Amino acid sequence: MARWQPETTQRLVVAAVDLFTEQGYDATTVAQIAERAGVTKSTFFRHFADKRELLVAGQETLSRLLAEGIAEAPADASPLEAVAAGLERASGAMGPANRELGPRLKAAVAASTELQERDALKNVGLAAAMTAALTARGVPDATAHLAAELGVLAFKRGYTQWSEADRDDRRGLAPYALAALQDLRAATASLG
Repeated sequence: MARWQPETTQRLVVAAVDLFTEQGYDATTVAQIAERAGVTKSTFFRHFADKRELLVAGQETLSRLLAEGIAEAPADASPLEAVAAGLERASGAMGPANRELGPRLKAAVAASTELQERDALKNVGLAAAMTAALTARGVPDATAHLAAELGVLAFKRGYTQWSEADRDDRRGLAPYALAALQDLRAATASLG
């Protein structure tokens, strides 16, 4: 087995999701994931602390992209317009491999309480990054939190719709995430 190969992290994530889907999260071992990915167990641990962490691969990058998009939004952008800029920025980093992985990842998370808990923590981290970026723009704390939570929900809904959409639809994730944000914005208006 090769020690260092390009795209090792991605191969580990795909191998893990495949195994979680095939045999369940609890029955899958780190050794099996490493073997399926074509790396050693020690290489696995250079990338991830444990198998649960595979779920949040790329979270730091995603959080950074969301925050950068918010920070770079026009100065006169509303909080949700800034969130939309963050969603566009982060969506640009999601390619065909992310789209293909979506339904399998969703199924693996749905089948494991431990993965559901880790997924919830991931969402908290994404919301925190967006909240911090919004408050840095001078958005009041409560408004920043609400806008960030709507941003996380829009990202998740958009990602699900994108990953389940017709493969002939070559649009990226951004239109789906932005449409989901618009739907959520309309829904909040009806809360009255």
